[in-house]
Amino acid sequence: MMIFFDLNFGYSSLAIALMMIAALMLDHLLGEPKRFHPLIGFGYAVEKIEKLLNRATKFSGLIAWIAATVPLCLLSFWLQHTLLSMGNTLGFWLFNIVVLYIAIGQRSLLEHAQWIHQPLSQGDLDLAREKVGWIVSRNTETMDQRQITSSTIESVLENGNDAIFGTLFWFALLGAPGALLFRLVNTLDAMWGYKNERWLEFGYVAAKVDDVMGWAPARLTALSYSLLGNTKLALKCWKEQAKHCSSPNGGPVMTSGAGALQIIIGGDTYYHGKLVKKRPMGKGNIATLEDIPRAISLVQKTSVLWAIVMLLLSLLTLCLF
Repeated sequence: MMIFFDLNFGYSSLAIALMMIAALMLDHLLGEPKRFHPLIGFGYAVEKIEKLLNRATKFSGLIAWIAATVPLCLLSFWLQHTLLSMGNTLGFWLFNIVVLYIAIGQRSLLEHAQWIHQPLSQGDLDLAREKVGWIVSRNTETMDQRQITSSTIESVLENGNDAIFGTLFWFALLGAPGALLFRLVNTLDAMWGYKNERWLEFGYVAAKVDDVMGWAPARLTALSYSLLGNTKLALKCWKEQAKHCSSPNGGPVMTSGAGALQIIIGGDTYYHGKLVKKRPMGKGNIATLEDIPRAISLVQKTSVLWAIVMLLLSLLTLCLF
């Protein structure tokens, strides 16, 4: 695993920690690329791949998944290996930092949540519904304030793992190729992982790979949320409620996050015009618009915690080995 290698300080655990911190700082200062985000370009390419290969079978979904992910990940691995082989440590560092910066989406996620909170606090439900539609796949046209608030907090907590912590986890293990692969896998699940006639078979591989790659970071994220809030309540909600969630990774993250914040989120909602029964998550008071900034703060604190833990682990590794 990448974390245990040391070649010209390129693969050292301390280097990995510093790269992670540098990428998080870039994301904080710059946000996502303004003119063209590579993941948006990837999304356009994926749409064309799906139209070309979708035969509503698991096999066609597998071929499409390979076509969408393998070339980019192999290119990333080749570039990383070439830079190291040349002894170009600076180039290696810059490559990894830039790829991780592009892959994580902390500032973008939290800004979207703030853009929903602002019209909500001003009583502009129409604008809030429009904004929340940017980050959730459920029907938003008839949402009331409580539903908008809950949907926003759910998205912040769950995408904290998908857009930030899962990416950091795989970067720590495999460097830029790992971070890139996780974000591509997560994007494919978001585009193909629906359980309807069009996607059920074709999107099966995309959904299952996302479940596997997200399993460990989701539980580390849930543990982090628990430690940074009401720990006892968060762990209780995780233990009792996560098993009832449709997502094997979103369940632990959202239930622990809601428990940590001592709020209740979730409940029935509409997806593609159909009512979907969902159990409430968390314990305490029904989430209000004031809880959106609290959810944002929880994700920000978790980023700091991960950076500190990674730095401490790297220093410990240097001392021991």
